[in-house]
Amino acid sequence: MAYTVLARKYRSQRFDEVIGQDPIARTLKNAIKTARVAHAYLFTGTRGVGKTTMARVLAKSLNCLSVDAPTTEPCCKCQSCTAVNLGEDIDVIEIDGATHNGVEQVRELRQNAIYRPARARFKIYIIDEVHMLSVPAFNALLKTLEEPPSHVKFIFATTEPNKVIATIQSRCQRFDFSNITPTAIARQLESILKAEKIKYEDDLVLPLAKMANGSMRDALSLLDRLISTGADPLSGSLLEEFLGCANSEKVWNLIDKIAESDAAGTLAAIEDLIGTGTSEVQTIDSLVDYMRDLMVVKSAGADSELLILTAEQRKRAGELAEKFDIAALVYNIATLEKLRWSIKNTDTARALLEASLLRFALSEHFMNIDTLLSQLKGNSATGVKKKQSASLRPKPTTSPQAAIPKPPAKIDEPQLPIHDSQPTSHEPQATSHESRAASSESQTPLHASRLTVHDSNDIQSIKAAWQNILELVAAKLGGGTAGLLSSAVPSRFDNGLLTLEFPPSAQMQKQMCESNGRTEQIQSLLAEKLSAPVTLSFELAETPTQTKAEVKQKRPPAQKRNELINDPAVKTVLLGLDATITGIEED
Repeated sequence: MAYTVLARKYRSQRFDEVIGQDPIARTLKNAIKTARVAHAYLFTGTRGVGKTTMARVLAKSLNCLSVDAPTTEPCCKCQSCTAVNLGEDIDVIEIDGATHNGVEQVRELRQNAIYRPARARFKIYIIDEVHMLSVPAFNALLKTLEEPPSHVKFIFATTEPNKVIATIQSRCQRFDFSNITPTAIARQLESILKAEKIKYEDDLVLPLAKMANGSMRDALSLLDRLISTGADPLSGSLLEEFLGCANSEKVWNLIDKIAESDAAGTLAAIEDLIGTGTSEVQTIDSLVDYMRDLMVVKSAGADSELLILTAEQRKRAGELAEKFDIAALVYNIATLEKLRWSIKNTDTARALLEASLLRFALSEHFMNIDTLLSQLKGNSATGVKKKQSASLRPKPTTSPQAAIPKPPAKIDEPQLPIHDSQPTSHEPQATSHESRAASSESQTPLHASRLTVHDSNDIQSIKAAWQNILELVAAKLGGGTAGLLSSAVPSRFDNGLLTLEFPPSAQMQKQMCESNGRTEQIQSLLAEKLSAPVTLSFELAETPTQTKAEVKQKRPPAQKRNELINDPAVKTVLLGLDATITGIEED
């Protein structure tokens, strides 16, 4: 007797047996129970998710001869049900849209549709890959599809519904079949393996289910290939040897080397993967998949149902996730996806892959600007950092001390009209050593002085003392905030409202000053040091003759680079990460 492949042998026979499509099965069963079966259906979805199977089940339910009316539980034993299963029923006509796509075939269908079924209740046309029909063929079908004879039902199936013309879709009830989850596929595979009395190891089923990409038929086809190897028992190693799946342990090892900033280890791990036959594209796909799991672990925990992993894999993922932060994983995944397309169109795929992964390995973890500035202000690191050897850490080309203004050991009083609110005539003279210790401990020059603005509209006094005010902000709120404010100049001071004006190129600095409560912090500091309350307003300067885009276009590349490098926010980031600029990309 000829061998029957698993996909045909274990094809679902009833609505409740169709894997992963419960909402659609429930809707069709209710339609049969209430006698509201439509004259035309359109089943859409990716390959192997049950479209044709559901069409056959519906046909058997409508034409089952063991009952006197359509039923939700076909017997699967009568002559009609048996013939439908074999695709040989004279009243259930299955048509391949790819080979019967001309207008002549559709005209023949229309002529035959007027005749009543030979023995069943309905004449049912199942047209697979209906999107392959030509436009004239679709148009020839329109009239019959809109007003078919009462004994005719149409069931269309397609993987590309966008190619089915709108006039056809409007005449059908459409059902979109979803991809089957790896968990549901794994349960079905285990059931089939037990029914076939085939021994298997626990590390086989879940990876195999994930390789199917939501298709039950693909999963069963892959399982057929593994069974053909004759291995006993079936194990996860067969996926790597016969199906081209990357070795999971080697992928975890590569990610671990990247996390540890081990350049030599990263290159060795790449060689280990590619040396076993894994292509560069397969390596990237595996890295994206595994880093996605790490991202889920960081976001939802190692016990999340979003992870399709074995217990051992969850443990390993949890350990590796501790070496990354979410920002780095998001960046890595996005970069790998772009790299995937580049590698497909290059003759130096290996070098491009190695260069990109080394970039991951030798880079610090990414963090947002606000987190970095808060760390600089508090002088403590709270984010996750990758360990980097001293020999590999990039050295700044300029002194980081120039990145943000720092308060000197003693700051002259601002040029605003001021008075000292704390009498000092009776204070003992401190020694030089004691003065330095007190300054270091307090971290705030001017801590004993209070500034007073006698004229509430004196903008000139504010401008004259602006540099000293920046030094005060640096001492109290940190160099990061002072660096952002250094791009601005005081423009107006009206009744306690101080307007600071940023150049058009400093829009990011303006936005950062307005975020995370910085405005309130600066206002509170100035209110403490000035005798009158101060409210801050931030504005962008206008360019009267040229638009911002025109100015940007006319600037030479060297000037653009210098402006970017000298940007206070960029300097702050470079100082916080101890990094250098390696390249500049324009939008």
